[in-house]
Amino acid sequence: MASNPTYTISDLAREFDLTTRAIRFYEDMGLLQPQREGPGGRNRVYSARDRTRLKLTLRAKRLGLSLTEAKDIIQMYDSPRDTGPQLHKFLSILAGHKRQIEDQLADLTANLEEVKVHEKEARALLAKLDKAPRPDKA
Repeated sequence: MASNPTYTISDLAREFDLTTRAIRFYEDMGLLQPQREGPGGRNRVYSARDRTRLKLTLRAKRLGLSLTEAKDIIQMYDSPRDTGPQLHKFLSILAGHKRQIEDQLADLTANLEEVKVHEKEARALLAKLDKAPRPDKA
């Protein structure tokens, strides 16, 4: 009979290079649901499921998804295994995120073009100044 591994908050913090405060925040957001043990339930005991949920949360965060979006996606894995609705929901979240990134990219591209124009104008003015006769050398 194989036992299910459990983890302390310190174990997960070390493994994922997080603070214990960050893990408690994810718990407050409903992303993790550790069992409570010890006097007054002060000790958190995380399951392999919690560890996986934390890993998925961090992956979603790296993709730039909000914690709410991450939670929506992760909760899909807790639902019955009818993957059609899960995949539709996932694609909907990704489409919204993709639009947001594309909008940001368009803004950055426009900003970069504006910087290039100003840079070109400044270089042209500097070139004129360098070629102009100086009154102190006349």
